[in-house]
Amino acid sequence: MNISKNCKKVFKYILVIVWMVIIFKFSSDPGEISDGKSGLIVEVINSLGINMSSILGNCANFIIRKTAHMGEYFILTLLLIVALKEDFNLGKNCWISILVTFLYACSDEIHQRFVPGRCGQFSDVLIDLFGGILAIHIVKVFNNFKKQK
Repeated sequence: MNISKNCKKVFKYILVIVWMVIIFKFSSDPGEISDGKSGLIVEVINSLGINMSSILGNCANFIIRKTAHMGEYFILTLLLIVALKEDFNLGKNCWISILVTFLYACSDEIHQRFVPGRCGQFSDVLIDLFGGILAIHIVKVFNNFKKQK
C-alpha cells in the first residue's frame, strides 16, 4: 500500500472519530440547550413558510430532535462504510458498520443519563439504529444501481 493510499485510509477513520466527537458534544448539551436548538430549527422552518406547529402541534420540537438523532447515526454509518470499504466486502462492511453504530448509540444513551435535563432511552437507540439501517439500504441500492450500468 502506498503512502497516499494509507493517508486516505487514515483520513477516513479520522472522519469517523470526528463525527463521533460531534455526536458526543451534542449529547453533552443539557436538556434545555438541546431543546433550544430544536426550537431554533422549528423557527427556521416556520420562517420558510412551513408552519410546523400547525402541522405537528406540540410535537414539532420532538420530531426535529428524533430526526436529528436519526440523521447523526445515518451519517456515522455512511462514514463507517466508506472507511471500511477497502478492508471488507460490502456485506461484512455493513454488518460491522451497523454493529459499531449500535454500540456507539448505546454508549451515547448511557452518557446522556449523566447530563442534566437529559435521559438515556433505549427507544433513542432504536431511532439511531434506524438511521444506520437506512444508510445501509441507500448504499446497497446505489451499489446495485452502479453494477447495472
